[in-house]
Amino acid sequence: MNRSSIPATLIPGDGIGPEVVEATVQVLDALGAPFEWDVQQAGMAGVAATGDPLPDATLDSIRKRKLALKGPLTTPVGGGFRSANVRLREEFQLFANVRPVRTLVPGRFENIDLVLVRENLSGFYVAHEHYIAVGSDPKAVAVSTGVNTREGSKRIARFAFEYALKHGRKKITVVHKANVLKLLTGIFLEAAREVAKEYEGRVEMDDMIVDACAMQLVLNPWRFDMLLCTNLFGDILSDQLAGLVGGLGMAPGSNFGTDAAIFEAVHGSAPDIAGKGIANPISLMLASAMMLDHVGLGDLAERLRTGIDATLNVDNVRTGDLKGSATTREFAAAVSRRVAA
Repeated sequence: MNRSSIPATLIPGDGIGPEVVEATVQVLDALGAPFEWDVQQAGMAGVAATGDPLPDATLDSIRKRKLALKGPLTTPVGGGFRSANVRLREEFQLFANVRPVRTLVPGRFENIDLVLVRENLSGFYVAHEHYIAVGSDPKAVAVSTGVNTREGSKRIARFAFEYALKHGRKKITVVHKANVLKLLTGIFLEAAREVAKEYEGRVEMDDMIVDACAMQLVLNPWRFDMLLCTNLFGDILSDQLAGLVGGLGMAPGSNFGTDAAIFEAVHGSAPDIAGKGIANPISLMLASAMMLDHVGLGDLAERLRTGIDATLNVDNVRTGDLKGSATTREFAAAVSRRVAA
């Protein structure tokens, strides 16, 4: 390949992370090694190396390269450790989370092709919480306060509409609970409507209450094209979307800020199967395809997606969660053969 490798941070992660990362790097190498990796640690591996689940060296690497691919991270229990994933979002102001899903293996919902855009920094997901004492009970009342801003809501809405234009999407459904959370999600809906006016005639917008949306995603998911969600609703519905196409192992994730982008497997570290060589690496492989799109290598991204499809449905090479018998490495080798062909 007559292209210079693009500098990027690589975080193997915890549990099955190193296994799915190894598989993904193997496939990317078969595509011509488009990235030059700086390998860093985070999560439990970061704690083991430095005592911090998000070491300074890892942060410095991402600041320098502005691009990262990471496996799943485990947050240590106790010790006052905060989620490394949340810290990454805050550190790099990764305000937009993008979760596309599409049908890869027949047998569940056919012809699913949806994209969820989630606001990543506000709302109840990053709520400010405290207890109020009553009598002798210091934790008698729990109080949670979420914050959405008009500026932040417009920023994520504009990101979603620009994404729609770039990727040929025609309609965005804004998901909210403005009938009850009239201010917190009402401002999100109002801001989206303001932004939508700038895109009239190019991208359609409608809105739906979150509980109705959850039901319709089961009854008739084909009515949707893109979903634009607040932080908490996006967290919940993105997993529901993954369930439509076979689970979290089939769904990639990406996080975008002004100065950095981080691509990830959205499933957990699955310590129960770590080291057994049976993990499904598709989520991270598809995340790396999104990464290729992001850096302008859409031709390689399409080769990778096509290679995964052919491996699953032509070669019938699948991992155990997809009712196959392939190991992680065998699946990676099969995809590598496809993308190198």
